Amino acid sequence: MIPLLTVDEMRAAERQAIEGWGISSLVLQEHAALGALALMPPGAPIHVLAGLGNNGGDALALARLGRLQGRAVAVWSPFAQPEWRGDAAVQARLWQGLGGEVQTSQHPAEIMRTWRGWVVDGLFGLGTTRPLDGPAALWVKVLNASGLPVLALDLPSGLDPGAAEVPGEAVRATRTACFGARKVCHGLFPAREYCGEITVVPIPLDHAPKAGMYLLERPILPPRAWNAHKGSFGHVVIRAGSLGMSGAAVLASLGALRVGAGLVTVLAEPEVRAEIAAQIPEAMVQPWRGSVPEEADVLLVGPGGISQIPDWNGPLVLDASALKEGEGKRWMERPGTAITPHPGEFARLFGLSRPLLMDERLAQARKVAAGKPGVLILKGAQSVIAGGAREDLWINPTGHPGMATGGSGDLLAGMVAGFRAQGLPMREAAAAATWFHGAAGDLLPGAGLLPRDLAGLLPELLRA
Repeated sequence: MIPLLTVDEMRAAERQAIEGWGISSLVLQEHAALGALALMPPGAPIHVLAGLGNNGGDALALARLGRLQGRAVAVWSPFAQPEWRGDAAVQARLWQGLGGEVQTSQHPAEIMRTWRGWVVDGLFGLGTTRPLDGPAALWVKVLNASGLPVLALDLPSGLDPGAAEVPGEAVRATRTACFGARKVCHGLFPAREYCGEITVVPIPLDHAPKAGMYLLERPILPPRAWNAHKGSFGHVVIRAGSLGMSGAAVLASLGALRVGAGLVTVLAEPEVRAEIAAQIPEAMVQPWRGSVPEEADVLLVGPGGISQIPDWNGPLVLDASALKEGEGKRWMERPGTAITPHPGEFARLFGLSRPLLMDERLAQARKVAAGKPGVLILKGAQSVIAGGAREDLWINPTGHPGMATGGSGDLLAGMVAGFRAQGLPMREAAAAATWFHGAAGDLLPGAGLLPRDLAGLLPELLRA
């Protein structure tokens, strides 16, 4: 998994290297600048925008190193008579020692019409939390309108490094040289789309930074034994399917079967049993008689209008439609449980007044799930996985808006149950299901896809 750091987490890692390891902050800056410079096309002229803080120091170091390589480099500042601080002041002296100067203008649009090559954005970095204003906002607005390619140092100026939402005007970078580790803004939309192509530039840290948020990567699934049989891969029981909503039970069954569950039994309302059985011959379909079979390894409840949750002590996956208003806390306290709400259902289950924006969603997911034994799968763009007796959040990067269609969540719930039945812990089962669900969608970009289409792609993804 890819860590997504907050400002405090990144600064703690840098401080540990400086204080604990004894490395100079200027050495960190030189590594960052040299790595960023290597991302620039050879021979391209460079126009460097330098701010007053550490990000400006990175920019000034890059300018000096570029000039030493024989490149055409010019340094600009939106601020008249800039007063550099800390390491940036040292870098400014070194730049000026090479005969470099820092130019400024109150009319950046006129200046940028003459520019060729690349622009290096070194205006603001980790210290940015408020919207840009004054000359900096003007320069960023003009830069975005110029059409020039931009390399952002650490993050595009104007983004809050620890947030998904964009507070105001921000640089739209062509590439971002991310120093040391990705920050939250590098992994989460809408901020992510301002970053362009992201390259993590290594800097000398004495240990991997600790993070409270991670971006999921392709899950590594356990290999199957050569002599395995259907009993080796678990029995998923699905309490689903009512009059007019039999398709939800079919899709949940497909999800469990397509990720490799050995057996699937559907317990449906009697009037739709035959209807479901005709659509999914690979599953055993039985009328609901009030109890869960003893041989069940995991129970999925809810798809297709089922709201009564059977008495069951084993692993339990709950489609949020089965849960009543305000019941979220109850189920997060139950070990071995996963709930799968979308943002509207999440608000209903946890007593919130409205669906949430991404940053609010992350904060609320952490609040209701951190350390709880139950697992939360907060569905939607960039689904959030939390709980499972852990404090951190996992964010899923796969999928696209074309997957927002009826039945997609039923398929996902079946996949979670299918992975759990094969022995994955519930949180890891949720992560695997969410990632593969979105990855199947990424093979069918655009609108008009059907959940059945996604199900058909899962075996090939699992084999890859």
